[in-house]
Amino acid sequence: MSLSIRLLTPDDITLMEALSAMFGRAFGDLETYTGNRPGADYLRRLLGSGSFIALAAMKDSEVVGGLAAYELTKFEQERSEIYVYDLAVLESHRRQGIATALFEALKKIGEERGAYVIFVQADTGPEDAPAIALYSKLGTREEVLHFDIPIAGSAGRSAEAGV
Repeated sequence: MSLSIRLLTPDDITLMEALSAMFGRAFGDLETYTGNRPGADYLRRLLGSGSFIALAAMKDSEVVGGLAAYELTKFEQERSEIYVYDLAVLESHRRQGIATALFEALKKIGEERGAYVIFVQADTGPEDAPAIALYSKLGTREEVLHFDIPIAGSAGRSAEAGV
């Protein structure tokens, strides 16, 4: 089986749903990725927005890996950066260069769009050690902090921080 990387378009609703299911299986979290799926119109708008990038790694007709990213247009210069939100490869297809191939495809897209960098974050727990090894091979590691700031009325709103 040969590998192909496909950039999803607004016409790829079924493939986007397969990509979401693959993320759910790969992350062991089917409920998040398939339990409350967006409708076809939403997915068409998302895939056609110009700021969302979905790549599916295909072996024959099966989605075995994928990447979801966002292009962030900068204000200080005429350029953008790309944030990788999700990257996954099914366990049975790991260690075959699929994640690296997804990043190579994303680099080409970034170059075409005038982006100057791709960035991704990883958790520090042992479950993300393979991802950290991959990202370390592809780029420069930065130590940063990440904060989730709740939106008023959002589900799961945390207690006031006393600030």
